[in-house]
Amino acid sequence: MDNIQYSNMVLELKRGTQVLSVLSQLKHNQYGYSLLQALEEKGVMIEAGTLYPLMRRLEAQGLLISEWDTSESRPRKYYRLSDEGLSVYRKLMEEWKNIVSDMNKLMREES
Repeated sequence: MDNIQYSNMVLELKRGTQVLSVLSQLKHNQYGYSLLQALEEKGVMIEAGTLYPLMRRLEAQGLLISEWDTSESRPRKYYRLSDEGLSVYRKLMEEWKNIVSDMNKLMREES
């Protein structure tokens, strides 16, 4: 397997966790750049060109609420979880824990 194929597999694996990563950081208001920074500080790298469309899609699905802050010289659109978003986040966390548990069992079998 060449490096490009491997890199594509890694990207695909990470792509599956992006929604959960983003939802985990939106219990409190965040604007796009602050969310990018918060994720990066925790070692989760998401490109801005991926994050912004993802946040718009989650808002369209009713999982995020947004509001504009125009009190500063540069207006910012802040996002946070809606009630439905919080519920979905909690359910996804449970699914994630089950997936991790299952994968850990599989990996132990490898040893």
